Amino acid sequence: MVPMRLSGLAAAALAVILSGCSSTPSTPPPSTYLLGEKVQLGTLSYTVFETQWLTHMGDGPTPRIPDNRFFVVRMAVVNGGSQDTSIPNLTVEDDKGKSYEELSNGEGVPQWAGYLRSAHPADTVQGNIVFDAPPAHYKLKLWDESHTRFAYVDIPLSFGSETPEIPTPGEKK
Repeated sequence: MVPMRLSGLAAAALAVILSGCSSTPSTPPPSTYLLGEKVQLGTLSYTVFETQWLTHMGDGPTPRIPDNRFFVVRMAVVNGGSQDTSIPNLTVEDDKGKSYEELSNGEGVPQWAGYLRSAHPADTVQGNIVFDAPPAHYKLKLWDESHTRFAYVDIPLSFGSETPEIPTPGEKK
């Protein structure tokens, strides 16, 4: 009876040892925030205010036309660190996992935040960034200053009421 006890104890000890072994530590999934919520990532603090879909930018004979639609995102980023910090470029991801990179050309973008962005300590960078993407539900992927941690801002698909001004018959401009 003693040999069975020893083999049972050995099996139990082996099970405890093996259950404690793990090849990789589990990391929690990235957080998802809503428009208007403050997102803290490292020393950077993001707030995404609103979005807008545009079919073109600029007027006149040569407006800027996207391949899909221009997706303009108004945001602010605060550097809460003690050093100058580069603010990473962002992407949007649709529900199928397809990503669209931020455009480096800000021609025609009102209050463009720029593509190569940096901030002094306690400084805020704010303005619009732009993507060329088909209208869909997206999540904006935000990064910390070292590009190691990220979070999402959920951006539902919505179109503002862009009612064109139509003069009534007989009205003078």
